[in-house]
Amino acid sequence: MAIALDTTITNEPAPVVDGPHNPSAYRPETLALRGGWRADPTNGAVAVPIYQTTSYQFEDAEHARSIFGLERLGFGYTRTSNPTTDVLERRVAGLEGGVGSLAVASGQAASAFAVLALASAGDNIVSSTDLYGGSWNMFANRLSRFGIETRFVDPADPENFRRAIDGKTRAFYGETLPNPKLAVFPIAEVAAIGRAVGIPLILDNTAAPLLARPLDHGAAIVVYSATKYLGGHGTSIGGLIVDGGDFDWAAWPERQPALNQPDPSYQGAIWVETAARLGVPAYLASVRATMQRDLGAAISPFNSFQILQGIESLPLRIERHSQNAAAVAAWLKRHPLVRWVGHPSLQSGPTRARADRYLRGGYGGLVGFELDDAATGARFIDALKLFYHVANIGDARSLAIHPASTTHGQLSPEDQALTGVTPGYVRLSIGLEHIHDILADLDQALAATRQSHPA
Repeated sequence: MAIALDTTITNEPAPVVDGPHNPSAYRPETLALRGGWRADPTNGAVAVPIYQTTSYQFEDAEHARSIFGLERLGFGYTRTSNPTTDVLERRVAGLEGGVGSLAVASGQAASAFAVLALASAGDNIVSSTDLYGGSWNMFANRLSRFGIETRFVDPADPENFRRAIDGKTRAFYGETLPNPKLAVFPIAEVAAIGRAVGIPLILDNTAAPLLARPLDHGAAIVVYSATKYLGGHGTSIGGLIVDGGDFDWAAWPERQPALNQPDPSYQGAIWVETAARLGVPAYLASVRATMQRDLGAAISPFNSFQILQGIESLPLRIERHSQNAAAVAAWLKRHPLVRWVGHPSLQSGPTRARADRYLRGGYGGLVGFELDDAATGARFIDALKLFYHVANIGDARSLAIHPASTTHGQLSPEDQALTGVTPGYVRLSIGLEHIHDILADLDQALAATRQSHPA
């Protein structure tokens, strides 16, 4: 299968919009609208077209051979690249300060590919315990079927990552603003531990777009579920892998064999060498040409278009999400039925210091709180009227769910506790509705919960 990396619709390499040591002339609010696109070169269309095609006409036999042979860049098949998706990839790379990105079918695919590009049977990764339930399940149960061990550690002490390393550790993994624990990850601390020994930090930034730029603090790779805040409309599933471009893979041939040893699927190509010849980042080239080509979790061009539409309003939405969530957290903290509220604005000590260091302009749109038990949590969910009861976050609409019985329901009670989930824990994704309407719905639902189960 052909490989296409950061190419424009004219099959030429796209310029880097922004990079780790090359700040864009544009601010994030402008990049969200303009990054990666000006106009269609053939007809001047300002809106990004939906290139709903599977394949692309080659100029001649030599053109096709050179693309398949990794001698030049270009579009060959939409499983690996597409002009609409290319704009999405360049726009998100610019927002994150990366040198390029790969869009895939879902956030789960992004997390899986990010790890599988580096780790093979017999290897291991070290992951934060503070994870979305689907990620925990994938790492603990699915990757183990591939022979890859996941060592879970508490990120409250960054040194736990150092203690878990051995000669087969290929990556660190965490979430910037963990869903649902909401204790910000110690990005720079863990990244520095890893870089000293050739281990990249992969960070899921799904819950904190624009609020955090993990690459600026030493993370090597950022992953997203674009389904959430990037899209914001709850219509389209997608994921992204962003390459920071400043991790020296070639300096660690024994620690990172996947990028430094011959790849038999490309006639012995060595990715750090092939990528240098093509002028593209080695990690991203490998993920696209191996994981995406062989496993095929391709995002549809239409979904790429939809997510681009969402990103255009992201700066405005994330500000409103953060404002509304902070107000909800403060209100819940005063409610007599609420035992505990999880939100960065209410944290203290090192946890709050990390939130203030890594999150700029707000604390995000998620709020967690604890009621007496699972039955109380279920009654609260059933009493909501404005909130949607769905398994998603980051919609423009307010959403609620009971993690212990849904998103984290496949985990043991012990593992649920490690991720920050208790039987009575409720997670809210606060939307863009008027704050008075949001609080009124929470108030009536808690009142109904009290009435159905008086003290």
